[in-house]
Amino acid sequence: MTVVVVTDSAARIPRELRQRWGIRQVPLHILIDGADLRDDVDELPEDLLQRRELTTAAASPEELRASYREALAASGGDGVVAVHVSAGLSGMFAAAEVAAADTDPRIRVVDSRSTAMGTGFVALAAARAAGAGGDVDAVRDAAVAAVDRVHTYVVVQRLDSLRRSGRISGAGAWLGTALALKPLLHIDEGKLVLAQRVRTSGRAVTAMVDKIVATVGQHPATVAVHHVANPDGAAEVAERLTQQLALCDAPIVAELAPVLALHVGAGALGVCVDVGRTGPHDGAEATA
Repeated sequence: MTVVVVTDSAARIPRELRQRWGIRQVPLHILIDGADLRDDVDELPEDLLQRRELTTAAASPEELRASYREALAASGGDGVVAVHVSAGLSGMFAAAEVAAADTDPRIRVVDSRSTAMGTGFVALAAARAAGAGGDVDAVRDAAVAAVDRVHTYVVVQRLDSLRRSGRISGAGAWLGTALALKPLLHIDEGKLVLAQRVRTSGRAVTAMVDKIVATVGQHPATVAVHHVANPDGAAEVAERLTQQLALCDAPIVAELAPVLALHVGAGALGVCVDVGRTGPHDGAEATA
């Protein structure tokens, strides 16, 4: 048997890749009109992004314990490595630590210090190590090593949702002018921070592409482009990155998970990059 990797639905790993690498997924929750809906499991309202009276929540320790027990059994006792959305963005990691400690010492929990495919790339690094026969500590170490390789940038149309949710750091100096800006955001040390003042959406997207190109340099890399109800914008960003990053395969293109989309809003575009890795698709379909 092999070590089993578990992640959460914020990671947005395409289903084909999850199946190929045997990655298990725990859903986050969307709480709306008294209903508790599981991300990527339950059907969500079509007007979800227009709803204002809703919240998101991490999986409970009970849900995580059940998922970890199932994964441990599937591993034949070899162990579980759980890679979750940044502790700076969600309560998932804290819940995961509690669940792991209560369940079995053969479970390791890794803070991806990212989200979306930033988390996904860390989980995939762990799964590749597991597929190569690594023990639970080797798989955990592969995930931890991937954390520092991953960089994530996001362009949003408005900061309102992020400010209400408290998921953006250092926004105080921007509050008076934020409505006139299309902010470029960056995940730094696991927290979402304002990276650059940009006056138009087009310039913000160009700034994001430039940041990714500068970060990758002449290294190989794997890239994912995310969007919220903006497939044309995502396709354009993917094409620009393909043209400018000679050592990268075609990017994965995927909508953000609803639990993330609710915080960044419609029109948002994001890029996650794992610098130093090639072959992101591993034979799977690139678009999710």
